[in-house]
Amino acid sequence: MIARIIPVDAFDLVVFGATGDLSQRKLIPALFHRDEQGQLPADSRIIGTSRREMSDDAFRTFALAALEKFVEKELRTPENVKRFLDRLSYVAAEGTKDEGWLKLEKTLAGHEERVRVFYLAVGPDLFGPICERLGQHKLVTAQSRVVVEKPLGKNGAGAEALNDAIGAVFPEPSIYRIDHYLGKETVQNLMALRFANALFEPLWNNSHIDHVQITVAETLGVEGRAGYYDTSGALRDMVQNHILQLLCLVAMEPPSSMEADPVRDEKLKVLKSLKPLTQATLETHVVRGQYRAGTNGHSSQQSYLDELGNPDSKTETFVAVKAEISNWRWANVPFYLRTGKRLAQRVSEITVEFKPVPHDIFSRTAGPMQPNRLVIRLQPDEGVKLWLSVKEPGPGGLRLKHVPLDMNFAEAFTSRQPEAYERLLMDVVRGNQTLFMRRDEVAAAWKFIDPILDSWKESTDLPKPYQSGSWGPTPAISLIERDGRTWYEAPGA
Repeated sequence: MIARIIPVDAFDLVVFGATGDLSQRKLIPALFHRDEQGQLPADSRIIGTSRREMSDDAFRTFALAALEKFVEKELRTPENVKRFLDRLSYVAAEGTKDEGWLKLEKTLAGHEERVRVFYLAVGPDLFGPICERLGQHKLVTAQSRVVVEKPLGKNGAGAEALNDAIGAVFPEPSIYRIDHYLGKETVQNLMALRFANALFEPLWNNSHIDHVQITVAETLGVEGRAGYYDTSGALRDMVQNHILQLLCLVAMEPPSSMEADPVRDEKLKVLKSLKPLTQATLETHVVRGQYRAGTNGHSSQQSYLDELGNPDSKTETFVAVKAEISNWRWANVPFYLRTGKRLAQRVSEITVEFKPVPHDIFSRTAGPMQPNRLVIRLQPDEGVKLWLSVKEPGPGGLRLKHVPLDMNFAEAFTSRQPEAYERLLMDVVRGNQTLFMRRDEVAAAWKFIDPILDSWKESTDLPKPYQSGSWGPTPAISLIERDGRTWYEAPGA
């Protein structure tokens, strides 16, 4: 099956932080793929900007190295590469100073009528200064959009200050707060699964669902991001944005349409319905951990403290949360959330476990009854599995076997699946905000997270240790097992 390519209007895309890691690994390859597919108009331009002095040719050499590292060889034909590199130019500009901004003005001049995207692939401390200078130099047109990456602040107050600084220059409909998880095909398929099929929605409530698990696990440690990570931690880095957004898509009511605001209105209702965590419930509903030395496969791995070079760090590399939604649909249905680094397997998935059948009519020899489960795998091996109990083939009585109806996206859709950034970048150009967070969503998410951060700040307790290559600290197991449930530690099973 071949994906349908929807053209976009001509645009200028200015990437601040164009020589950084995000640009190299994600943005340049994503834009190349869209160009290779014929989606970029011939006169669209990509303008790299950072503090480093660099010629246009040097920036194209940097981009070519990114393509050679992160794009499939068969797609990098001489024609495709030349067409893409010819779009690129470079302007050295300081985010906090005036150097370079007049040259950026000159580069953009004469194209005021076209879509103009400013992508801030920089630290959040530069969001305000860059937006301020964009306003001062009159670079913000009626067709301008600004894209900001997480983390959007370190707490609710910090996020409000950042949003105020950005909002002083750009109106809310022009601000795109990007969460690349929402651009993943499987995440969007979650909405299609729920709202385009009559099968699931009648069962999607506390009468039929026992609980939901959301796992985002990584086998890698902090690698070269130790400096950033130690000021963030797993709660800010993953739960406040990615995981809470996934929870919203599972729990939201059907929107009136797939337009941006109806979808985001329903997500906001979920965030506002999250049961606040108090000092009493924090002890039983939240676990934080930090990885120690261990092995993963055949390689030995350092502890987080050794990687960081700071034996006193209390930053969590693992967090598990039991979240509850106080509304009629989800009353008494717990959502178990966990994420961590240096875990046993790299996997991101959502497991919806249904309640058991009300009465077991089968004999003991048929085997134990197991609940139905819907497993939505985000990465790797994107797909959906619905686990059912069926009769095991063969004579000699009836024996039940738990087997999946398996839809693997790579097998079902044989064409290349676009990466999340490809879709999201084109959505920015189109002006489609459906997959981007609105300001009130960000504030509501922080309102749930802030009490956890405040409690940790006041506590003398250290994060619970766990061995690299395991599934996290022991108290995370207790968090779910005290409810008579268990983590699925062979995800997809």
